Amino acid sequence: MSHGQTPRATSTACQSEFPVKEPIYRGSVKDVYRIDETRLEFAFSDRISIFDVVMPDDIPGKGEALCDMACHWFKVVDELGIDHHFIERSGPRSMVVKPVTIIRDASKIIDGRTNHLIPLEFIVRHYVAGMLFDRMESGKIPPARLGFGPGEVVPYGTKLPKPFFEMSTKLEPVDRFVTHDEALTISKLGGDGIQRIQDICLNIDTTMERLLEPTDLIHVDGKKEFGYDTEGTLMLVDVFGTADEDRYWERRAYAQSGECIELSKEKVRQHYRAIGYKDALYAARDKGTEEPPMPPLPKELLDGTAQVYRSIADQMCSVSL
Repeated sequence: MSHGQTPRATSTACQSEFPVKEPIYRGSVKDVYRIDETRLEFAFSDRISIFDVVMPDDIPGKGEALCDMACHWFKVVDELGIDHHFIERSGPRSMVVKPVTIIRDASKIIDGRTNHLIPLEFIVRHYVAGMLFDRMESGKIPPARLGFGPGEVVPYGTKLPKPFFEMSTKLEPVDRFVTHDEALTISKLGGDGIQRIQDICLNIDTTMERLLEPTDLIHVDGKKEFGYDTEGTLMLVDVFGTADEDRYWERRAYAQSGECIELSKEKVRQHYRAIGYKDALYAARDKGTEEPPMPPLPKELLDGTAQVYRSIADQMCSVSL
């Protein structure tokens, strides 16, 4: 891995005092502020988004738990010698990072070395789950492509013979999976650039799997984003490995019965499916009518979700290289 041309950022937590910060982005989970030309601050909120709708309830402590997870994994990749944009932790729910320029028109990316966000998401899957299972069932991805036998029926939750790496768009109106050739056209990375990123992703995921073995967490899949700093160094950006970015299952349940108990916000999704909200929401979207308001969560589910986020963060932060 390249160690880059700039000093690697440390991952020491600290409490920093900054001048007035300029808000530049409000997302469904985190807010972004500009501190100065060389630093941004990510502020993790307690908000939670389901079906692309921000819920009316905040999850107590979620922002701090997410910040714990994100800072922990940046410390791990720092020790692996992988370049990244993380500078420091600035508070219980915030971290400071190096900025990257967002070029929304991919045709204007001159080369792979200018300071910019690579407009792709890089995904590694280790189990048959989520959208991968859906695409297999629909025939869009044949089992042989994943290393199974031709025509083999592969149950949900099956561990893949080898990690499955794929890419999707990042800055288009709707994210979509792309072929290797499309990724080259969009990113201008060159084949060696994509291979380098794939190697970095697999290195990180292999390390995560090893570190999480003593915990009750299985790392199922996750996405990562990359960009170039002002000196042309490829670096890991945004956040990764958190319970919002990646998928985790309960290790004991999977080992005992093969049950795939989703952690993070999956129980919240299941609640809104069970009460019929998801069907009503998607029906309104199909008809182009006003979306129904999301009902508040029952208190026991709200508290339980908060406990899940805290438990995941505590387990992750208990392991190190």
